[in-house]
Amino acid sequence: MNYKLSFQERAQLSLEQLEKQPPITLEKAKAQAEWLRKASQLKDKKQR
Repeated sequence: MNYKLSFQERAQLSLEQLEKQPPITLEKAKAQAEWLRKASQLKDKKQR
């Protein structure tokens, strides 16, 4: 990783990476959020 990048350069690289990703539907986004919520709850229970 190049640590000498400015904040603007990193932001530009991030935007370029996001542009390469396929679009996502609202249903898929909701499903992913629900999965993450459940996975984080399970992780919390395992740590106890």
